[in-house]
Amino acid sequence: MPRAPAKPPAAARSRRPTERNRKPFPLPRHIEIRQRRLPAILSVALKQARKRAGMTQAEAAEGIGIAPEVYGRMERGGVLPSVPTLLRLCLILGSGPDELMGFAEVDPGQSVPRANSVPLGLSDTPEKRRLLHRLARLDSPRIKALSRLLALLLPRR
Repeated sequence: MPRAPAKPPAAARSRRPTERNRKPFPLPRHIEIRQRRLPAILSVALKQARKRAGMTQAEAAEGIGIAPEVYGRMERGGVLPSVPTLLRLCLILGSGPDELMGFAEVDPGQSVPRANSVPLGLSDTPEKRRLLHRLARLDSPRIKALSRLLALLLPRR
């Protein structure tokens, strides 16, 4: 019975990179430096923007829908926000991403228009979104009936 050919020695095998042993493409040095400094830059800018908006850490965290502990870690440089969280931070603090990421200075004297309001839909919980989706499918008489029912159930202010 013929034997299967033996594998060539390791030195003779192809050295094509695979997904596992492929080295990442090296970034230019100035980008690597900025990337390493980003948590510290973001933490300082977040604190300045929050104070300029006249908010506490808890208020800022509530406004963007994260736990106050997580927001505190962001301000200390321990955690970087995701892109959607960065968007909500910009909206609630009244700063642009260029300010928060260190491309522009955070002006401490600048007034913040509507800093405490988040555009409709960004701070909604999944339950609220599901309810609004269901309400959108109702016809006018059912919406009126539901409105009357809610008026009876909810206390007046």
